[in-house]
Amino acid sequence: MTQSTLSSATTTTTAAATGTTAAAGRRLQPSRVVSFLIVGLLLALLLVFFVLPVIWLLLAPSKTAGQVVQDNPLSFGSFQQIGAAWQHLFAFQDGAMVTWLRNSAIYSGGSLILTLAVSIPAGYALALTNFRGRKTLLTITLVTMIMPQATLVLPIFLELNKFQLIGTVWSVILPFSFYPFGVYLVYIYFGSSLPRDLLSAARIDGCNEWQLFTRIALPLAKPVVGLVAFFSFVGNWNNFFLPYLVLPKSEQFPVQVGLNQLLTSTPSFNPVAGAGLNITIPELALAIVVAILPVLVLFLFSQRTLVSGMLAGATKE
Repeated sequence: MTQSTLSSATTTTTAAATGTTAAAGRRLQPSRVVSFLIVGLLLALLLVFFVLPVIWLLLAPSKTAGQVVQDNPLSFGSFQQIGAAWQHLFAFQDGAMVTWLRNSAIYSGGSLILTLAVSIPAGYALALTNFRGRKTLLTITLVTMIMPQATLVLPIFLELNKFQLIGTVWSVILPFSFYPFGVYLVYIYFGSSLPRDLLSAARIDGCNEWQLFTRIALPLAKPVVGLVAFFSFVGNWNNFFLPYLVLPKSEQFPVQVGLNQLLTSTPSFNPVAGAGLNITIPELALAIVVAILPVLVLFLFSQRTLVSGMLAGATKE
C-alpha cells in the first residue's frame, strides 16, 4: 500500500469520525434545549412564588396604605413613610411590639438553654453507652421526631393544665425544650464521628465517663452543638400554635402570636376591626420584617458553624 493510499484512508477515517461527532452533537442539542427550558421554568417559578413576595414585603412599609393598592407593587415609596410606619407600629397598644419581641427572646432563649442541657448528654448516651431500654428509647425518639407537632399540642396542653402551668412562662419554655430532632442529630454525630481510640486512650489515662464527655466529646462536638442551637432557636421563635393556646394575655404573647393580633386589628383583613386603628398594610408588613430580623441576623453570623455542623458525621473516623 502506497503512502498516498494510507494518507487518503486516514483522511477518510478522520472525516467520518468528525461527521459522527457532529451528528451526535446535533442529536444532543435538542435535549440540552429542553434542559435549559426546564431550568428556566423552575427559576421563573422560584422568582414568582418566593423572590417577588419577599421584595414586595420589603417595599410595602415605604408606602401608604393607598399606595400599596394603587401603585406598582415593586415600587419604592419614601423613607419618611418607613419612619411613620415604624412609629405607628411601636405605638400600637402602648408598645406591645416591644413586649412581644422580648417575650419571644425569653421563651426561645430559655428553652434553648434547656434544650442544649438535655439534648447533648442524651445524644451522647444513646450513641456511646449501653443500657437497658436503649433501643426502645431511640425508637421513641425517632417516632416522636417524625410526628407532626400539631398532634402533640392537645396532650401537652392537658399535661400543662394538670400541673397548673397554663398562662405561665413555663407553659411555653418546657414544651419548647423537648427537642427530639436535636437528640437525634447529636446521636448521629457521636455515633459516627467521635474517634473511639481517643476515648479508649483517655480511659487508660484515668478519665471517668463525665470527664470523657466534658473534656473530650463536648469540645469536639461544637459544630453539631451550634447546629442544634440554631434549629432549636429558629423553631421556638417561629412557633405559633402552642403559645396561642396556652397564653391567654396579650402581654404574654410571643411575636408570632402578636402578628396574628396585628392581622386581626388591620381593617383591610378584618372589616369589623373598627375605625381609628393605626395598623394598616404597611405597618403589618414592617412588623413581619421586624419579626424575622433576629433569625436572619443569627443565620448570617452562624453560616460557617451551620455548614460545619451539617457536614459533621458525613465521614466515619
